[in-house]
Amino acid sequence: MRNFYRLMLGRKSIHAESCFNGGFVGTDFDVHHDLSGRLPDNWRDFNKEFIPIYLESNPDKSKITAGLACGAIWTVSKGMDQGDIVLCPDGAGQYRVGEISGVYNYANGEILPHRRPVRWLDLLIDRKAMSEKLQNSCGSIGTISNVSKYSAEIERFLQGVTVETIEDSSSFSLEKHLEDFLVRNWNSTELGKEYIIYEEDGEPSGQQYATDTGPIDILAISKDKKTLLVIELKKGKASDDVVGQILRYM
Repeated sequence: MRNFYRLMLGRKSIHAESCFNGGFVGTDFDVHHDLSGRLPDNWRDFNKEFIPIYLESNPDKSKITAGLACGAIWTVSKGMDQGDIVLCPDGAGQYRVGEISGVYNYANGEILPHRRPVRWLDLLIDRKAMSEKLQNSCGSIGTISNVSKYSAEIERFLQGVTVETIEDSSSFSLEKHLEDFLVRNWNSTELGKEYIIYEEDGEPSGQQYATDTGPIDILAISKDKKTLLVIELKKGKASDDVVGQILRYM
């Protein structure tokens, strides 16, 4: 049975984009040691060894703070199993969803060096779409929190999203740039002759339009207000999964 975690990617999600593009999650906390072969099955054993190391680098911190930091490092590096799901805030009110896809590795000299590889799913969860209880749990203080208590709700967000729909990081980056370009230059495109980007209360809302099955890249509507247009951007040749993704919006 898989577990679900809310994981911050740096303070105020400062490293979120790098993690999304690089296909990983990680922690830091000034523990500059490769932990390969040094991750016991019990977090208490890990904390016993590494709390003194943390305090040596952070002498102004309390032992409680050190324990929380080391606990977060252990959970991300060892405690999460392959197949577990992470919800990572993007800094803009949404959570990117990923599946842990591999074991610990150390990226010396880079951001969040204590890493796990992640397959990012083609899914963003808007915080406003969550129940109040899940919002509160995801908003808890700390780098990582176990939100498996709300697995049924999270599974509903995941319904219809499988590993096969996951794309590599370069695809995600290129698609995002193309999406932003189309929105900025919409009136100069062929589509702009017949459609406008969808609006709500007079405000454009068609970019990353939230639906129950995930966000639509661009939602447009004909100028006579009779026809909706769904645009999903994919690098290269689209697969049958893309067709299924669009059908789920209908």
